[in-house]
Amino acid sequence: MTTVSLPDGFRCGHWTDPVGMTGCTVLLAPPGAVGSGEVRGGGPGTRESDLLSPWTGTAGPQAVLLTGGSAFGLAAADGVAAWLSDADRGHPTPAGRVPLVSAAVVYDLMAGSASARPDAACGRAACEAASDVVARGAVGAGTGATVGKLLGPDAWSRGGVGAASLRAGDATVVAVAVVNAIGDVLDTDGSVLAGARRDGEFVRSVDLIAAGVTPPIGPDRANTTLACVCTDARLSKLEAFSVARAATAGLTRAVSPSSTAFDGDMTFVLAGGAVEADLLTVSVMAAEATAAAIRDAVRS
Repeated sequence: MTTVSLPDGFRCGHWTDPVGMTGCTVLLAPPGAVGSGEVRGGGPGTRESDLLSPWTGTAGPQAVLLTGGSAFGLAAADGVAAWLSDADRGHPTPAGRVPLVSAAVVYDLMAGSASARPDAACGRAACEAASDVVARGAVGAGTGATVGKLLGPDAWSRGGVGAASLRAGDATVVAVAVVNAIGDVLDTDGSVLAGARRDGEFVRSVDLIAAGVTPPIGPDRANTTLACVCTDARLSKLEAFSVARAATAGLTRAVSPSSTAFDGDMTFVLAGGAVEADLLTVSVMAAEATAAAIRDAVRS
């Protein structure tokens, strides 16, 4: 499997519980980075999402946490904040630096043990394990991830963590995705890479819905695809928000259906600012990298 490395100054770390089938993944930004993001799904679980708005006064978070454990897993962000505080990293205030950690969750409580939930110690452990190389597959927040939920647990496929790196002029764009979708992950030709199985074959979720397959909405259909784009491009906060919105196009290319009322789909962007880059180019490549990272998650 080809190694995916982050731009200079960025780090990614995982904490993984292979027994409880959950975990968390942290993206650490370099000092001075700008961050933004956007919620597209109707069932999100988030922390510090308001500060991602381009209209807020901060440059953005110092870290993004992607975590399993549903809303319980947001507790892992406390450990990330504590680790950042120990490193004297955070938003400057008169009383010292205050770490800002934006977080989003996936619902994986049915995958292993519903009582296995990432906490503050797990968030700190993910930070301590961080490196410039993204580990992929059934790790971190992708440990208990599954896709293709419409036919129930017996027909699910495995999701996971994926990553992809692309050039955007002189800049680098790396997307890291956690894929736990209600629908299918589609290849570039529209075929199903991972989804619901019937008689050993993948069945397109859109076709199932068109045929009237609408089981009662329950916790087994609380699902999410999360993506964080890390780039060394120099972006304003408004430009970072624009790139985050563009990245959702990549999500919709690779996941069908996506951003439903039962998904917590969300995209983040962290921009380090070391390289001048064209906004359109970064936006287009962010969408391409996001789609590629989602496909990589189920392949990995």
